[in-house]
Amino acid sequence: MLQGLKIENSLRLFMTSKTIYLASPYGFSAQCKRLLLPEFVAALSHLGLLVWEPFERNGNVDTTQPGWAYRVAQQCMQDVRDADGVFAIVNGTPPDEGVMVEVGAAYALNKPVFLFRDDFRRCTDSEQYPLNLMLFAGLPESNWEEMVYDSIDSIRDLGSALGQWAQS
Repeated sequence: MLQGLKIENSLRLFMTSKTIYLASPYGFSAQCKRLLLPEFVAALSHLGLLVWEPFERNGNVDTTQPGWAYRVAQQCMQDVRDADGVFAIVNGTPPDEGVMVEVGAAYALNKPVFLFRDDFRRCTDSEQYPLNLMLFAGLPESNWEEMVYDSIDSIRDLGSALGQWAQS
């Protein structure tokens, strides 16, 4: 009986969980894929989110077959369209161009976007933002900082903008 209740509660959580697309360049490196991506997935899952991690979702693609790159790109864009929101890792100077396309698509689709940057280097065209001003075009004009995270612990915070959105 207790086992059945646990399964039912898990299914209910799964069915009501929001999905978040994890836009990240970390899957291109074996070390980052093994060490960093699981930390981000765990932190986002801690908030009750169903995480769509594209390197995992496209992991069975045969890259020796013609057309594989087009199919992967189309699947990633479909996932951005279908997800409830996007969490983008924007480290680097400049950040990964694929992640930037995914963020731009999310903004065009009016999806909520949350940014992660723990890279201390600045890559900016203004004093107001740490990155190119266009990355902030889809965030609120005031208090945009609430949508930017700089540690795994800050992602896990249920009181943060991300945590509140996840629970809404």
